[in-house]
Amino acid sequence: MLDQIEPLKQAGLAELRAAPDLAALEQTKGAYLGPQGKFTALMKQLGALPKEARPAAGKFINQAKTELDAALAERRAELEVKAALPAEPTDFTLPGRRRALGHLHPLTQVTEDIVRSFRKIGFVVADGPEIEDEYHCFDALNTPADHPARDSQDTFYIGSNSSPVVHPLHITTHTAIAPIDPRLTPGNYRLLRTHTSSVQIRVMEKQPPPIRIIVPGRVYRRDNADATHNPTFQQIEGLYVDKNVTVGDLKGTVEFVFKELLGEEVKLRFRPHYFSYTEPSFEIDFSSPMVRKMGKEWLELAGCGMVHPKVFERVGYDPEVWTGWAFGFGIERIAMLRYEINDIRLFYENDVRFLKQF
Repeated sequence: MLDQIEPLKQAGLAELRAAPDLAALEQTKGAYLGPQGKFTALMKQLGALPKEARPAAGKFINQAKTELDAALAERRAELEVKAALPAEPTDFTLPGRRRALGHLHPLTQVTEDIVRSFRKIGFVVADGPEIEDEYHCFDALNTPADHPARDSQDTFYIGSNSSPVVHPLHITTHTAIAPIDPRLTPGNYRLLRTHTSSVQIRVMEKQPPPIRIIVPGRVYRRDNADATHNPTFQQIEGLYVDKNVTVGDLKGTVEFVFKELLGEEVKLRFRPHYFSYTEPSFEIDFSSPMVRKMGKEWLELAGCGMVHPKVFERVGYDPEVWTGWAFGFGIERIAMLRYEINDIRLFYENDVRFLKQF
């Protein structure tokens, strides 16, 4: 056996060093070092040797295998470099091609800027489900089933099957993506949320005042897509509840945030309006050189107001002790104003020529 080891080793070294590619190298490795290889067979024969001859034979076999492993590693490194080289001659002094890097969507950029502004004054981000129930989306916000404000927030209802239905609690027809599940309690059906105000209710149900939150997220309304409307859009709402909160706090906060987003030249005005969940309620208009360039003096920007006492009663807050304000606006509107974009649909078409500008 000792006489077989050296010739077998030399043959193996020669074949490993001559392997033309990685596949041939692996085949040679298996022939000599694999489970059925020649050196494995020699190791199995050690038991047939005299007891005093076994240590020397085992030592020689292991030394040979070590040399073969080293030759295998060396040849593999050579072949891997060879395999990585281009098939055609290449001038490595030419400038390289950089991999194109992506970036955040413009709506995400604007959302993060808004969140950053509110965090400077102590607000935290809250989140909630996009599939809501009517209680959190409407009823708890002082908008019962027969309230006309529901018609302006017509949305998509969700059930268990797949054919469209007429929502039973409304005179108007709602386009539903599935019929109502009969197991759901009447008056509390599932729907795609029309605003992120439902998250305000969920937060107030879980924790006592004071509360200072903003709620960004996707909302849904049954709008026909055009330059200024889309059935799906991004919204951000804010809620501040504490003792002795006033409209002055609301005005100061809104002015701080919008000046950070749209520039110090922005002027704001609060115009009386109606929302079922705030009293008093306001529309916020703004003016700036950009708006005047559009041929307008003022442009509607957001809605806000002092939280209605009935909303506080729904969540168990004492309206004689706690006061607060809430606001909401569309993130697309801010992005369109900031970047002078005239069609909201551009945000959702995923045209790289448009997105790469931001």
